[in-house]
Amino acid sequence: MTAVAGPSRRRRSSDRNAALLLLAPNVVGFVVFLGVPIVMSVVLSLFRVDGFGNYEFVGAENYLELFRDTYFGRSVLVTVVYVVAMVPGVFLTGLGLALLTRRQSLANGTARAAFFLPHVVSLVVIGLVWQFLLTDKVGIVNRFLELIGLEGISWLGDSRYALWSVIAVSVWFYMGYYMIIFLAGLNDIPQEHYDAARVDGAGPVASFRYVTWPLLKPTSFFVLMIATVAAVSGGQAFDLIYVMTQGGPADSTSLVMFYIYEQAFQYGNYGYACAMSALVVLSLLAVTGSLFLATRGGRFDHA
Repeated sequence: MTAVAGPSRRRRSSDRNAALLLLAPNVVGFVVFLGVPIVMSVVLSLFRVDGFGNYEFVGAENYLELFRDTYFGRSVLVTVVYVVAMVPGVFLTGLGLALLTRRQSLANGTARAAFFLPHVVSLVVIGLVWQFLLTDKVGIVNRFLELIGLEGISWLGDSRYALWSVIAVSVWFYMGYYMIIFLAGLNDIPQEHYDAARVDGAGPVASFRYVTWPLLKPTSFFVLMIATVAAVSGGQAFDLIYVMTQGGPADSTSLVMFYIYEQAFQYGNYGYACAMSALVVLSLLAVTGSLFLATRGGRFDHA
């Protein structure tokens, strides 16, 4: 027994050392490029830092200022609207496109490539193209709407439409990416489950309800998590907003991340911007933690 246990212990130790060596580059990268900046940001949030490199310790004053800043409150509201509209939008369109193109064929392969193609183009280029398409009076979208009797819509210049225009472009840009993720989940579902459902007389709707959706829940949870994180952090929309609207009109498209950018790089309020960033990180932890608990880690049940 001792002779067998010795090699087994050595093998486990060797596997553990190999795993640590493989993880080391990612851990070092995480610490250097994420961990250290996060700690520095939290520390800077306790100081009043201007664009000339002057530091003044103010404690929690930057955080208290957040509750007095009406512009910050407005950007939070804009971000909430963006998240509530964006996440279901990319989830449903990505899932719908995956279901439509899941079968292997030349037509479906071409459709997948067409839907995913925008995602390989820079968001700055996408923003410039859509800014041109949505330009008042001369844009192709408005030219087409004039043919059916709709005139005078300012997609990017009217606060009623600007945010929804950005949301629509964001969904269009990312739906192909989430389609690929859902396709991977659909391809992992064994065909035998569908054959058994067909034998039992299940149609397409019943097959989706009792086979596809239950077995797709882990993939759905993954999509829901990464889409929510991306939407709350504003990473998906910052480039589009910077190119298309600059946060306007009347701050109607100024997400929290765009407001942080303005405070840090336009007004030099680095400490205040760091305080907002810390609040965004805490919000992300709260949102993702709540999603994890509500869905039981992607199982969506209470068993």
